[in-house]
Amino acid sequence: MRLDKYLKVSRLIKRRTVANEACDAGRVSINDKVAKASSEVKEGDIIDISFGNKNVKVKVTRILESTKKEDAEEMYEYI
Repeated sequence: MRLDKYLKVSRLIKRRTVANEACDAGRVSINDKVAKASSEVKEGDIIDISFGNKNVKVKVTRILESTKKEDAEEMYEYI
């Protein structure tokens, strides 16, 4: 699954366009490598997102094409 879509479906970032902009700005990395929005996300990957002065680091546990709000947190775990 594309990184920008994963960020939106998992609700780590609310909108796909915002996820795209964060990737273009170099604020998202997968396994310690700066990632483009089109990068593929696999189970077990570590995603690091910089939000201003806050960093969020998560491990991908599941990949789902679509999900309900309640089930979105099952797609990742915080590190």
